[in-house]
Parts: sequence; structure tokens; C-alpha cells
Amino acid sequence: MVAYTTALSTRLTGPARVRSRMVAEIHDGLLDTTDAYVLDGLPRAEAARLAVRDFGAVAELARECQRELTVAQTRHTARAAALCVPFLLVCWALARSAVGPVAAPLALLAVVSTLLAAVTLAATGGVLARRFPSPPALPRVVAWAGTGAGVGMALATAGLACTAFVTDPWPLPALAGALSAASHAVLSTSVRACRRCLAPEAALSQGGPRSLAG
Repeated sequence: MVAYTTALSTRLTGPARVRSRMVAEIHDGLLDTTDAYVLDGLPRAEAARLAVRDFGAVAELARECQRELTVAQTRHTARAAALCVPFLLVCWALARSAVGPVAAPLALLAVVSTLLAAVTLAATGGVLARRFPSPPALPRVVAWAGTGAGVGMALATAGLACTAFVTDPWPLPALAGALSAASHAVLSTSVRACRRCLAPEAALSQGGPRSLAG
């Protein structure tokens, strides 16, 4: 059973806490199934083998688990965007006076990203998620939208840093640039994790090597 859960864990990518809880629940399920077979009179080694057989091949179980982990990471990324992206509006407001209409895409990007984050949070949790399944393309859309927002934050950081040198007073754009840089770091970390979840999910959905079926 340890080999089974270890093999499963190595195939999964996603939030560490969710992944650990998921693997622990599966391990507990294996123990419960094994105990049930032992109560039926089977030797423990045979009972453990049958329990693993009942749970199925690692590749099949990993496919189901990875879907759940991808949704969990997508929700984390959407939450990060909902918290961080509004700083783009602050950056837009500060940059508008310095660079004029060129700063307008920052506002548009912030609004679109925030709306997408809100929709994602609604689609992956709460009443809406219980009534309707999450769209399969949602994690990929969130990952690339988050990437775009991250790039926007990086550009805003660079622009505000340059603006701070030529505007008076300079502390406000400098502070906004620092906030934008911090937000970019938080969001980009979550976006990279979201993209990493998509790779194993695609590989598992196409069918990988089967192992440890019993």
C-alpha cells in the first residue's frame, strides 16, 4: 500500500496541502478496505493486495485526482488574481497622468482579469459549482489570463519605476511600483503552479503507463 500511495503521489501536481490530504484519504481507504478483508478471514498480505486491486491502477486513480487538484490550483490562482490584479488599476491611475492613453490597457486588463477571477471562484466553489461542473477549459483560460495579468504587472512595475524618476512627487509612483512588483511575484508563482497542473493532467488524459494495479 505504501508503494501504491507513493506512486500515486509522485504523479500528482497541485497545492501541497490538498495533495497531501487526498493521498492520506486514499491511504486510509486502503487500510479500511484491507481491514474489511481481514475480518472476512483473509491473510493481511492477501487482503492488502485485494484492496489495491479494488482501488484500480495508479494511472486511472491519478487521472481523477489530478482533475481535482487542477481545479483546486485554478481556484488558488483566481483568488490570487482577485487580490492582486486590482493593483493594476492603481498603477493605471498613477501612470495615466504620466504616459496618457498608453496606460489604458492596464485598466482593461485589470477589469477583465478581476471579472474572470470572480467567475472562476464562483464556478469552482459554492452553490454554482455544486449545480454545474467546472468547464474543462477553465484552468487553461485562468492560467493564460493570469500570465497576461502578470506580464501587465511587470510592465507596470517597470513603467512606474521610470515614472518615479521624472515626476514630482515621486514617492507615490515608487510605492505603487513596489506594490505592483510584490503582486506580480504572488500572482506569477500561482500562475506557474496552475500551468504545471495542466501538463500532467493532459498526459494522464491521453493515457500513460499503467502500473501497480495489484
